[in-house]
Amino acid sequence: MSRSARAGTSDGWDSDGMDLGTYGLWRGAAVVDADFARTAERLGYGTVWIGGSPAGDLALAEELLAATERIVVATGIVNMWATKAEEVAPSYHRLAERFPDRFLLGVGIGHPEATQEYRSPMETMVDYLDALDRAGVPKEGRVLAALGPKALALAAERTRGTHPYLVPPQHTAAAREAVGPGVLVAPEQKVVLETDPERARAVGRPVVDQPYLHLTNYLSNLRRFGWSDADFADGGSDELIDVLSVHGDVATVAAGLTAHVDAGADHVCAQVLTAPGVDIVPVLTAIAEELHLA
Repeated sequence: MSRSARAGTSDGWDSDGMDLGTYGLWRGAAVVDADFARTAERLGYGTVWIGGSPAGDLALAEELLAATERIVVATGIVNMWATKAEEVAPSYHRLAERFPDRFLLGVGIGHPEATQEYRSPMETMVDYLDALDRAGVPKEGRVLAALGPKALALAAERTRGTHPYLVPPQHTAAAREAVGPGVLVAPEQKVVLETDPERARAVGRPVVDQPYLHLTNYLSNLRRFGWSDADFADGGSDELIDVLSVHGDVATVAAGLTAHVDAGADHVCAQVLTAPGVDIVPVLTAIAEELHLA
């Protein structure tokens, strides 16, 4: 499937000219750089997502945009507790003006364990989106990290769509049903290009376990789809890890990404995991070739 094979399938979520492509790459803010963004663009990926909690000045996003020509850069996510809307809004406008149709602001509330003053998630999100409205950040320029039904409804009403993290394809199907057509659904999916299950799980399990299998919002969401406390114990059951961090040969890894598209996603953010010391570029290249991105 080509980069733009699904462009426009959701009744205009990309009608403003921003083309995320069907597949993008999620990379933590601490390790993503201009070289990675240029490689992603060359290989045909549509978007680079800056993971973690990038700073509200959006300097890193600006660096990636300046180093590339076409690829979209998105935040996944700016944390509402760490960065006030009034701080990120001017940065958004700076990037939107300098790089039209190439920057997408992803925002979210993080999780209660990391925030002593954590209050009602819905109240927090509504207040933050209200502040972005007042600052002139358009609905089409932002997405919301939404997992549960109420957050998904808010994402559909107040933003371009949803960027769910650590979700199986079943959640993608439920999200599509919840938000309806014309709303962006862009889930993250971890993948490990490794055919040996034990070696693959040794790469994927630590990333899933810490911190996500110890955070209430992620566990609550996974329980909605049949996973239990037994699956969350001891670093995660093999079955859970194999779903949240798909592993195998390149065809299997690609199928793990397309499963979200088949479930209703417009765009899938692949978080490609590798063992220490492994060059990620050949892995990104193999996946891109399997997905026929070029």
